[in-house]
Amino acid sequence: MRALTVTPGVKDSLELKDISEPPEAEGDVLVDGLAIGLCGTDAEIVSAQYGTAPEGDDYLVLGHENLGVVREAPPDSGFTAGDHVVGIVRRPDPVPCPACAVGEWDMCRNGQYVEHGIKGLHGFGREQWRTPADAIVKLDAAIGELGVLLEPTTIVAKAWEQVERIGARAYWGPKVAAITGAGPVGLLAALLSVQHGYETHVFDLVTDGPKPGLVTDLGANYHSDPLPKSGLRPDVIIECTGVSKVVLDVLTESVSDGIVCLTGVSDVGRIEQVDIGGLNRNAVLQNGVMFGTVNANKRHYDLGVQALAAADPSWLGRLITRRLPLDKFADGFARTPEDVKVVLDLTR
Repeated sequence: MRALTVTPGVKDSLELKDISEPPEAEGDVLVDGLAIGLCGTDAEIVSAQYGTAPEGDDYLVLGHENLGVVREAPPDSGFTAGDHVVGIVRRPDPVPCPACAVGEWDMCRNGQYVEHGIKGLHGFGREQWRTPADAIVKLDAAIGELGVLLEPTTIVAKAWEQVERIGARAYWGPKVAAITGAGPVGLLAALLSVQHGYETHVFDLVTDGPKPGLVTDLGANYHSDPLPKSGLRPDVIIECTGVSKVVLDVLTESVSDGIVCLTGVSDVGRIEQVDIGGLNRNAVLQNGVMFGTVNANKRHYDLGVQALAAADPSWLGRLITRRLPLDKFADGFARTPEDVKVVLDLTR
């Protein structure tokens, strides 16, 4: 069967390879792959910044944003043939650590977790894959191909959950949220912000293309100037770019009791001048909180399913700006100004 693979550590080794059918040892639920979404993590693996093959293999099947349909499942699994499903990306470490032992593998304490298409597990960029029943989430078939957006939605579902848990430390009456970055994660963060009832502001550099309209049609406010120039004093900031200058901006722009969540991963080696004293003074005197978040556990997948079900499907559909057959994978990694989310169709 066809699979999109890389040789970890070898730059630009991306290729469509014919591999064996998934072994039963991978799980007793057999899934036909429908689609994978491409993101910055995939591009970084292709450029050999990271990525680890499963033990015993010299290649890694790419693809962590995914959608599939069950072909075979045991009667007691909770799944039947025809169910639309999404595979959970991270799996707990084998020890397990205290966090993994209670199902919070996104907070793994020893780093021995594995991740489909990233670290130690083949991804979902193949025509078929197997999985244990507890490692997939069922979607309403009405969501259809939009289910490929679930995995990035889980990232911001976790972010918002953690924001609200931190806010519950004391009285908190947030009203205004700022999202930096209008890529797929930023737009989904804005979707959840609106669903949570916030006055929502999204900041990005572009002035044309699909992003401004997508933000406006959410009922949110689009800004092409940087956050500091807006005069906005948000209670919550979700940073979705990883751009060092933007990260510094958001760390200085929150109000009293403000919360900043960092979801973007920055390049290392970039040096910026920082007033550490001012940053510390601001955080201490305003009870500020800054935290980072990565990945998601089963609870966040469930929250993501709820968020997608509550969203306007026509709006969600506009996030997928290009759909390509699997053999056109190279075109998918060539970004265009009109791109928001590029999806590879595994059935073509």
